[in-house]
Amino acid sequence: GALSPVPTAGFAVRVIDCLGAATGHPFVPARDRFEAMGGKDAAVEVSAALAVVAVSLTRIANDLRWLASGPRCGIGEINLPALQPGSSIMPGKVNPVIPEMVLMAAARVIGNHQSITLGGMSGSFELNVMMPLIASDLLQSIQLIGNAAGLLADRCVAGITANRERCAELVERSLAMVTVLAPRIGYDLAAAIAREALDSGRTVREICVERKVLPEAELEELLDARRQTEGGIPADGREG
Repeated sequence: GALSPVPTAGFAVRVIDCLGAATGHPFVPARDRFEAMGGKDAAVEVSAALAVVAVSLTRIANDLRWLASGPRCGIGEINLPALQPGSSIMPGKVNPVIPEMVLMAAARVIGNHQSITLGGMSGSFELNVMMPLIASDLLQSIQLIGNAAGLLADRCVAGITANRERCAELVERSLAMVTVLAPRIGYDLAAAIAREALDSGRTVREICVERKVLPEAELEELLDARRQTEGGIPADGREG
């Protein structure tokens, strides 16, 4: 600028070189300094990328806390590390404190992105008076999302264990098990079995055995839950 200490000696370039040496990042002068003063598109883009990460972490954190819900009235397929002695309301309850921390951090990052977006819109001609807001919220978002992701990985995901018995119970009692039978016994009979299983509280397997809809060996093969995750099952019940 006109008031820089040594305008003829490349003051801005020298400052940029010093910043690069101090941080290890290859900073370069803006090609159009008027545009750089008024437009903050790069900051908005970085914030948008952080918001995308926040959205993904929100989905992951919600999945984890729902899968760990219980132990008796929820899904309970996984066990999260117990990081606190219990709930302030319910003694012995293990709260999903790390996933919930991630949700709050992600909400803040997404909120920051809105303010950064508004800040980016507020450049007038060659100046943007909201640069302090953009800088403050962007730096906070970087720190929040980095810390949240690291804590989620180290203090939660690394210690997750599967509740195998509960998983097996949910699979066995799922009415979706009847889906693989439809190509062999017909849609109408499969639907009737599902309805009877629902009304009686029994499993699809139990109803099928009682009705003798298929030979026992074939039924066991078709209702093998692991096999159902490995691609389609031909209508004749044999591997293609």
